Amino acid sequence: MAYNQYPREGGDSAAFVTRLVVGVSYFVAGVFALHIFFSLADANQGNGFVQFVYGLSKVLVLGFGDVFTPDDAKIGLVLNYGLAALIYLVVGQLVARVLRR
Repeated sequence: MAYNQYPREGGDSAAFVTRLVVGVSYFVAGVFALHIFFSLADANQGNGFVQFVYGLSKVLVLGFGDVFTPDDAKIGLVLNYGLAALIYLVVGQLVARVLRR
């Protein structure tokens, strides 16, 4: 019997998409957490991985990078990127809940 590459039921593909949405939201939140950690720890800006995380987080933060503008830039970074991470996680869970129905 040949392997069938297509899902047998609609539920299989919906479960995959649900896991994908949740996984992407956790990945993005992790990128923001790394960005916050690297900034607070004064990580080496010349390091390739640090540059990658900074660049990716700047793209993914969308409009949340300057919601809060306190006098201390590090507090602003924690608040803004923390808020963005929280929103990604909440929206990811909401989308996953809708997909499960």
